Amino acid sequence: MSARNKQVNKAAARERLRQERERQAKRDKARRQITVGVSVLAALALAGGIGYAVVQANKPSHWEAAKAVKDVKAPRNTEGENGTTVVIGKPTAKKTLQVFEDARCPVCAMFEQQVGPVIEKDVEAGKYKVQFVGATFIDDVATGEGSRNALSALGAALDVSPDAFMKFKSAMYSTKFHPEESADEFGKDSYLLKVAQTVPALKDNAAFKKNVEEGTFDAWALKMSAAFDKSGVKGTPTLKMDGKPVTDANGKNAPMTAAEFTTAMEKALKG
Repeated sequence: MSARNKQVNKAAARERLRQERERQAKRDKARRQITVGVSVLAALALAGGIGYAVVQANKPSHWEAAKAVKDVKAPRNTEGENGTTVVIGKPTAKKTLQVFEDARCPVCAMFEQQVGPVIEKDVEAGKYKVQFVGATFIDDVATGEGSRNALSALGAALDVSPDAFMKFKSAMYSTKFHPEESADEFGKDSYLLKVAQTVPALKDNAAFKKNVEEGTFDAWALKMSAAFDKSGVKGTPTLKMDGKPVTDANGKNAPMTAAEFTTAMEKALKG
């Protein structure tokens, strides 16, 4: 091979090498740009995720938000400030029995199972009116939201009618549906709606279902609970007739049987 050909070949080889190095340099640059871009996006995503988490953490809970509601929607068939006075019975009845209960309270369940039917009959007969005051303290003691959610659902039942309220409350406290105090079944709308299916006025009632699922009366339930807290009552169930305690023979607790209740009420109605 001539010297000239050798030089031409060497020059061509150098040119190919130069071009290959340029192409490699471009590929490396592109790779670095992609890497940096991905890193930036990842950092932004992480920052965004942290920011979202912070916002969510500082966002008030559902019940905190309900507590802050100023324009409280109360169920129909209520009276007083924020509709927290729930009195059921004939207007001609001269006396009013106050019943303080927490939906998750197991003793309240026993009371309702034994004494509830007697109260319903007495109210229907016009012996006295009954005022219900709902509490939610078990949600704090046993954790959960069943007391508040059940009270809100009772408001939805009361919005239908006083009779629906009474029947729904009775079903909630029944041996079939009342859960253990440690369980929070009443915190589930689906469970409350299942209970409501046993109440004729609430069965397949679209308006009732909507109010339960949307928490229409959640703020009202909290106002009712606040009324309980202000009452000075320390436990449930507690009974008062025109402000005076109605107790069993020992004078300490609510009467827990139909016989004890009847005896206590005869005395209270005379007082």
